[in-house]
Amino acid sequence: MLFNSIDFAIFLPIVFVLYWFVANKSLKLQNALLLVSSYFFYSCWDWRFLFLLVFSTLLDFFTGLKMQDALNHSKKKFWFWLSIIVNLGFLGIFKYYNFFAESFAELLGGFGFKVNPWTLSVILPVGISFYTFHGLSYVIDIYKNRIKAERNFVDYAVFVSFFPLLVAGPIERATHLLPQIKKQRHFDYLRAVDGLRQILWGLFKKIVIADNCAEYANHIFNHSADYSGSTLFVGAIFFTFQIYGDFSGYSDIALGTARLFGVELLRNFAYPYFSRDIAEFWRRWHISLSSWFRDYLYIPLGGSKGGTWMKVRNTFIIFIVSGFWHGANWTFIIWGALNAIYFLPLLLTNNNRNNMEIVAQGKLMPTLKEFMQMAITFALTVFAWIFFRAESLSHAIQIISQIFSSSIFSLPHYTDIKKSVAVIVLVIAFLLVEWKGREQQYAIAYIGHKWPRITRWAFYALIVFAIGLFMPSVESPFIYFQF
Repeated sequence: MLFNSIDFAIFLPIVFVLYWFVANKSLKLQNALLLVSSYFFYSCWDWRFLFLLVFSTLLDFFTGLKMQDALNHSKKKFWFWLSIIVNLGFLGIFKYYNFFAESFAELLGGFGFKVNPWTLSVILPVGISFYTFHGLSYVIDIYKNRIKAERNFVDYAVFVSFFPLLVAGPIERATHLLPQIKKQRHFDYLRAVDGLRQILWGLFKKIVIADNCAEYANHIFNHSADYSGSTLFVGAIFFTFQIYGDFSGYSDIALGTARLFGVELLRNFAYPYFSRDIAEFWRRWHISLSSWFRDYLYIPLGGSKGGTWMKVRNTFIIFIVSGFWHGANWTFIIWGALNAIYFLPLLLTNNNRNNMEIVAQGKLMPTLKEFMQMAITFALTVFAWIFFRAESLSHAIQIISQIFSSSIFSLPHYTDIKKSVAVIVLVIAFLLVEWKGREQQYAIAYIGHKWPRITRWAFYALIVFAIGLFMPSVESPFIYFQF
């Protein structure tokens, strides 16, 4: 069930009405409704993988209790590692087994040994990377005595599988979400309206920006050998806004939907393309994942407190693992390593925390220095996205070689150039709105608050009209569903 589908447009109001008008007097009933709704939502993708979600939830729930009640540290450690190994084992089998088998066969082939690897013909369960990380953070926090184990299975299961965040995040923490699930929630009209406004903006990002950019990005990348460097560069730009509109659009819909039910999820994006350096970019892009790796991998490894070698090692580990988390392909690993290379000079010169506030805060325009910093950071990001989008390393190298050839100076050529120009105009208008609202949680959070009501509603109607006008004929899945 896609957020941008008719099915979800029917599903959401039904759950909302039952939640606030039928189950509103009982917290237990509300949470039970959320759990049943979440399992139904997930089973709409493929009911066969629902057992995996339920098994993972039961595993972490019971191992959490066993750790909490363990009489000595050795037993606590046993249950901890059981949960970690089984969780990562399922993730490894479904997501990474074929990658390792094929890579090992290629390695042996390089030494003259011909091997036909045995691979698994299974599809990747949607959301497995996200709900696995929910469970991992939970058991790690119990093991480190940061939290106590949850003894109500329904409450814990809602934390893992709450449908707005189930298939593509944000990656929640038990310390943040579980207290909200256990607390009585009351309907707040203003919060609900704010949630609807964020959902609207998320749908605009996904349908108008991401899906239309995808049409050109996909065609150009899929037929890269037929195009000049300038056209491939434009294709990379299209993909840059496709992935941002797609993923941040999903996050906006997720946060807005959760707000309808009185729940606040972790923020996942904070205008990353307005960043002045790569360190700031990673504080603003996929925030829940970046902070997860920081807290559960980077800091335990020693973070940036050691010598130069430790700083370099830990930086490469966290970025390469982050890249590998996205998918079982060498392109993601190179993408992660490239971002580590971008990040290291800032870290080693202690400049990685220079830009902690939003750019040009309280001002209409950035300074020339800030504009140049944003342009350079954006260019580095676009270059890295080529590896993320390419089918293979050879494909990425072919595209980059063409971009850095003399054909980069030719005019971009595309068969439907007029419509692509219209999409570029839409992207520019979108960026202006994002810039205007960059100090808020999402771009249109406070735009129009002081306008006359008719003007404000006309603005919302214009967004709805644009969504209807530019909606593709076929529902397009979100990019991060494949991760």
